[in-house]
Amino acid sequence: MTAALSAHELIARHRSTLDQALEAIRTRAYWSPHPEHPKAYGENGSLDAAAGKAAFDALLGSRLDLGQPGTDDWVGGETSPYGVDLGVTYPHADLDVLLPAMKAGQRAWRDAGAEQRAVVCLEILKRISDRTHEFAHAVMHTSGQAFMMAFQAGGPHAQDRGLEAVAYAYVEQVRTPDNAEWTKPQGKRDPLAMNKQFTPVPRGIALMIGCNTFPTWNGYPGLFASLATGNAVLVKPHPRAVLPLALTVQVAREVLAEAGFDPNLIALAAERPGEGIAKTLALRPEIRIIDYTGSTEFGDWLEANARQAQVYTEKAGVNTVVVHSTSDYKGMLSNLAFSLSLYSGQMCTTPQNLLVPREGISTDQGPKSYDEVVADLARSVDGLLGDDARANALLGAIVNPDVKARLEAAAGLGEVALASREITNPDFPGAVVRTPVIVKLDGAKPDDEAAYMSECFGPVSFAVAVDSAADAADLLRRTVREKGAMTVGAYTTDPEVEQAVQEVCLEEAAQLSLNLTGGVYVNQTAAFSDFHGSGGNPAASAALCDGAFVANRFRVVEVRRDA
Repeated sequence: MTAALSAHELIARHRSTLDQALEAIRTRAYWSPHPEHPKAYGENGSLDAAAGKAAFDALLGSRLDLGQPGTDDWVGGETSPYGVDLGVTYPHADLDVLLPAMKAGQRAWRDAGAEQRAVVCLEILKRISDRTHEFAHAVMHTSGQAFMMAFQAGGPHAQDRGLEAVAYAYVEQVRTPDNAEWTKPQGKRDPLAMNKQFTPVPRGIALMIGCNTFPTWNGYPGLFASLATGNAVLVKPHPRAVLPLALTVQVAREVLAEAGFDPNLIALAAERPGEGIAKTLALRPEIRIIDYTGSTEFGDWLEANARQAQVYTEKAGVNTVVVHSTSDYKGMLSNLAFSLSLYSGQMCTTPQNLLVPREGISTDQGPKSYDEVVADLARSVDGLLGDDARANALLGAIVNPDVKARLEAAAGLGEVALASREITNPDFPGAVVRTPVIVKLDGAKPDDEAAYMSECFGPVSFAVAVDSAADAADLLRRTVREKGAMTVGAYTTDPEVEQAVQEVCLEEAAQLSLNLTGGVYVNQTAAFSDFHGSGGNPAASAALCDGAFVANRFRVVEVRRDA
């Protein structure tokens, strides 16, 4: 293929960004090349707010033809959680045609080497970044996130996670030199001398199974980790959130072709309503890597059955916050209220169980009983969401009927400390918007355990009364060990309690946030610095992002010759 973008040009354009990413993952300091503020876009080829909205509107009711082989039908059916029928149709693939076509380009992609693959990936990310406003609307209207969250989490934060994966992939591939001269002394005889060549080789085709709630944020790490390590990538979006990943595939195919590579190194696998092709794809012998975000049930099935593939899963967990004591009671309540409310709790990192000693906690405002803590937290959530305009901007929309059903059922599980209320979105009357519910449960009652020891995904939290800090630590340990956790939080002014909670998290491999009272929340993580998940408890088999997440996507093959 003729390259419109030469390797030299791409390296000149993106090598400095790659180097900065490598430094960021080494130091874990704050860094991002992708602006978070919407007003930062509109120059140097990027779309401003109006142009991005116009580009999104132009997609509605259209056919998104990616030009990929094996298309045997056109499928669609996405309806926005805000009540908008997107009407976009996508290519449906004949796998027996598409998968061989994807394999055909892998040799040239493999031979390009780690650096060229990395800068091609960075060019893809740059072009996605230029269209952040367009992508934000696509994420908003498939996930139900409010616009600003869709803009940031679905745009720059997702792009950061993709770039982070590329940086880790590059580090692992260049750990071994391309060539080595090997000489072994043999005493009086001539030394043994060999030339050794080392080549990172891809495993095969990677399958990325997307999720409904964070299609780009959760999808980009696996997608770019696989692509940067030489694998072709088949993107299977969630049927309710196809558009953001279809646009991603479209951009990636354009860049690959311009760089002289086969665009079929990345392709989309959209499905007919109810077709359920993920299981079929997962068992295809061509699929050698699988990235999945979603339910524990299907994640466990993949791990047990997709034996031919290296499987990376982010499943469900029961996230816990230990509330023991605080030197900033108001800040603690405010921080927790925001964490419980953001995106209607539809995040794998949202706290579910709040463990509070039944005798109460010590604070800078004096002792507070269990009932007072729970009532004050309920008032804090009410205050945060009291204005409907602000509530809509924080809550977004309920992503699917299952979340709504769990929310409504939660009120019957115990004493309701904070009832959920319905909010109308004046811009989108069809949106289902609900405030969080907080239910009081007793950690000593077996009847309550079934509720707080199960994940209740959505705006549902349980204030669980426990006997002591030691009891809280024990329950935390059991929860993480049996159910997993993406995040753990704790509030305490007691060094011994802090040490006990920290020890639980170290032993059970759970990421811990201590005494958050400002603008950083337990359910947020920053690329290049924070690890999302650990891969060490049942909630996920991988961490975003570390060396283990990328290193097994390729193997190093050696060719030896006598010198």
